[in-house]
Amino acid sequence: MFDEISSRYDFLNHFLSGFQDVRWRHLCVKEIKKFAPAGKVLDLCGGTGDFGKTYEKVNGPLDIFVVGDFSYGMLKEGQRKKIGGSFMQLDALKLPFKEQSFNVVLNGFGMRNLPDVKLGLAEANRVLANEGYFCVLEFFSPTKFFNRFFYRVLAPLFIPILGAFFSKKDAYEYLVNSVKAFLTVDEFTDLAMGNGFKVISVKSCFFGIAYRVLLKKGEV
Repeated sequence: MFDEISSRYDFLNHFLSGFQDVRWRHLCVKEIKKFAPAGKVLDLCGGTGDFGKTYEKVNGPLDIFVVGDFSYGMLKEGQRKKIGGSFMQLDALKLPFKEQSFNVVLNGFGMRNLPDVKLGLAEANRVLANEGYFCVLEFFSPTKFFNRFFYRVLAPLFIPILGAFFSKKDAYEYLVNSVKAFLTVDEFTDLAMGNGFKVISVKSCFFGIAYRVLLKKGEV
C-alpha cells in the first residue's frame, strides 16, 4: 500500500495537515536537541526521510544517520532528497543493528502501522544507547471531544475523498481507521514505561490531532 502511494505521500501529508506536519517535526527536533547529542540517529519507519531530514537540518551532519522503512517505494522517493544519511529497507520488529547502535531514534507516524507495538518499542529500546532518546510523533486514538469529533466525523468524510482525488482512496481510509484502532497516548506511554523507557514529555499538536512523545531509555 505504501509503495503505491509513495510518489504522492509527502504532498498529501503537507496538504492534508496544512503543513502542520512540517512544524510538528521541527518542534520534536528542537526538543530533542535540548537533551541529546546529534551523533547517531535512526529515522525508524522513516518513509521518505522527512523526520531525519529535519533532524539533520537542525543539528548539522551526523556521525551515523539511517532512514529505515519496510516500504522500498517510500525509501526510493526519499533518495531523491538531499539527505546525508543512508536508506535501508528493514523490519521495525527485527532491526538489523547491534545493541546500543544509536543515541536517538525517531518515529514519525509509524508506530500505529506495526503489528506489534510492544515489540516495536522493545526493538527501539534495544538499539538505543543507555540514556538514549526515542521520539514518537503520532496520531493516537482520540479521547477528547475535539479529536473524537475530528476522527469520527470530519476525517472519514474528507480524507478518503481527497486521497482518492490525489492518490489512492483505500490508503487514506486506512489512515483514518488505523488511528481509531490504535492506542490512546496514555496507553502508549504506559506500554513504553513497561518496556524500559522513561517519559520525558507528552505534548499535544493542534488540540490532540497528533502528539509528540519524547521517551528516554533507562540505564541497564
